[in-house]
Amino acid sequence: MRIGELAARTGLSKDTLRFYERIGLLDGDRLPNGYRDFPPETVIWLRYVRTAQALGFTLAEIARHGEELRDAPDSAEALSALFEDKIRIIDARMAELTALRADLTSRVGTGCPLRAEGGGR
Repeated sequence: MRIGELAARTGLSKDTLRFYERIGLLDGDRLPNGYRDFPPETVIWLRYVRTAQALGFTLAEIARHGEELRDAPDSAEALSALFEDKIRIIDARMAELTALRADLTSRVGTGCPLRAEGGGR
């Protein structure tokens, strides 16, 4: 299928599809007339990409892990391991944000910490 049909079937723009192709996330064949041709399973792959993005995975992670999952003897087990890793990253980030929030909360009403004491405006 050509890029216009792929865009219509996935709800993604042609520019997004071209970007995915540039970064190696999407692979289409070039026809003699220069048009891109994508196999039907590309629609399923792009649904996976969008779902993975919604779950917090970056495009680089999706590209890297997509290949790993295709080669995994047990893709469900491999996918669960990826989710567990992502949960650990999220937990660490939440702890960092909680600490940052506590620091900011403790500074509310204390004035500007960058202004020298006793200095004017």
